Amino acid sequence: MSPITIRLHIRVLRTLLNSIAVLAFFFCSDAAAAENQQTAVEGPTREKLVQLGERMYREGLLPSGKPITALVQGDIPVEGTTFTCVSCHVRSGIGSYEGGVVTLPTNGEILYRPFKDVRRFVTPGVGMIPYFKLPKIQAPPRPAYTDTTLATVLRTGIDPAGRQLDYVMPRYQLSDPDMNILIFYLKALSAQTSPGVTDTTIRFATVITEEVSPKERQEMLSVLNAIVIARNNAGKSKMDSQLPRWAGFSEDLSRSRRKISLAVWELKGPPGTWRSQLEQYYRKEPVFALLAGITTGEWKPVHEFSEANKIPCLFPITDFPVISSTDWYTQYISKGYYQEGEAVARFLGNMEDLSPEKAIVQLYQDTREGRALADGFRETWKTFDRRQPVDCVIKKGNPVTKEYLLQKALSKEKSAILLLWAGPEAYAALEAVAADANKPDMIYLSSSLLKDGFLAVPETVRAFTYITYPYRLGLEITPGKDLGKGSMGVRKDAPVPVATRNVAQKTGSSQSLLPEIFMMMMTNFYRDYMLDIIGMCGDMKDSPYERLSFGPGQRYASKGCYIVQLTPGANPAVVKKSDWVIH
Repeated sequence: MSPITIRLHIRVLRTLLNSIAVLAFFFCSDAAAAENQQTAVEGPTREKLVQLGERMYREGLLPSGKPITALVQGDIPVEGTTFTCVSCHVRSGIGSYEGGVVTLPTNGEILYRPFKDVRRFVTPGVGMIPYFKLPKIQAPPRPAYTDTTLATVLRTGIDPAGRQLDYVMPRYQLSDPDMNILIFYLKALSAQTSPGVTDTTIRFATVITEEVSPKERQEMLSVLNAIVIARNNAGKSKMDSQLPRWAGFSEDLSRSRRKISLAVWELKGPPGTWRSQLEQYYRKEPVFALLAGITTGEWKPVHEFSEANKIPCLFPITDFPVISSTDWYTQYISKGYYQEGEAVARFLGNMEDLSPEKAIVQLYQDTREGRALADGFRETWKTFDRRQPVDCVIKKGNPVTKEYLLQKALSKEKSAILLLWAGPEAYAALEAVAADANKPDMIYLSSSLLKDGFLAVPETVRAFTYITYPYRLGLEITPGKDLGKGSMGVRKDAPVPVATRNVAQKTGSSQSLLPEIFMMMMTNFYRDYMLDIIGMCGDMKDSPYERLSFGPGQRYASKGCYIVQLTPGANPAVVKKSDWVIH
């Protein structure tokens, strides 16, 4: 028999065995047999099953694409897309604790273990319940689940001990093949520790692009290095001595301790080459997550790397984040320039006395900043039943002149609203326009573009000029001593907000979550679980933003912007004209 014939026979045999394994999977419900099937079903077939199960768990959709049918409150039918598994048990399946409500884990690694000691089980499973609240948790013991009892509880709400679950838990009406796919997925969910974790260390990296100034680079690294040192030098937790009754919790707390390391991934050359550089770094030494990171350009290549490799990237410092409602792995401090344009759209859109036919002219330079501001306004404005804006784009480097404003931007639109996405170089043109009969009714400017010229808006236009301001008002940033963070204090000498890209402050406030994250993760070293935890944490401290925090599934911590005006005079005060405009 020739080598080619032998290879063909082997290929046919593999295909036959694979098909038998799949058929066995769908018709066998014994737990031990299912465990063997999970090993036998390999390659594309196993990946397809995981994809289908993932869609059921996260989206409430059957393999056919139709919504799962679920019963709530006993007999009320609803579509599974309304009550998805992920909405309560979170993406990682490790469970959640929010508002005093505990949602237990639903991943196979925990479901298929006996549940004998309530306190011992709940803590490492959920990993985020404050120890002083543990006695209040009511979660009775139960035997380990099998495929049969897991299908029963999903369909009827009756657990392996014969108890009825609360009717908050939907009863999913699934056929046997669809149920088997969901169970197969639950067994694969959070089943293996994520890359970048060893028995002693959790590896992290931070990304720095070469055009970042040495000053900003050092500001960020000083904060991150201080966090690493503080973590690695920390002794046993004070909590250990307070938990004599919770031996299991204390044991898991000890096992969860890992040193952390921080690699610096420097990206050089054009952004088109960054992805390959990142892949090379990652192949050499996989990391659990990316911390901070900084660039003066777009973060998109790093964002795409994180999405493709399912690597969390926590709070990079960039004015040009990727704007997406579906991507998961990068969590940004804010939407940058885009967020200011978005805030103006919401501010104007909610004006009750603004005519739907009011003309809006959006004038911006063809730069990344200008395009981001214009996109933020335009895409948000589409959600309102209003006349769409007229865009006037100036070539990069060309000045904004009085002639351009009057003859190009405002000539056809009387009493228009002007969104002028330009810096202080446009002030001379604004002053000239202020005396013209065709001056705009309102002008909107961006404080991020004005920078140091924020307080120098010409007095002749202040009465009808509004400015976006994405930071907290009435506060100043001063050097701090705690891990290199800045601290916030009320300004008593002058009511002037500070609009600055303060790298140390932004790094410190966003990374202040890390100790809490490590505490909550316990021994559940899963990337998705870390992101689930962040969605349940409170506000970040010492932040230059208002209410800097995430909610479940959110990817942007700062969700708003103020609209302000300046008072007349040489030393203008900042007057708040809107509440914190939420996107």
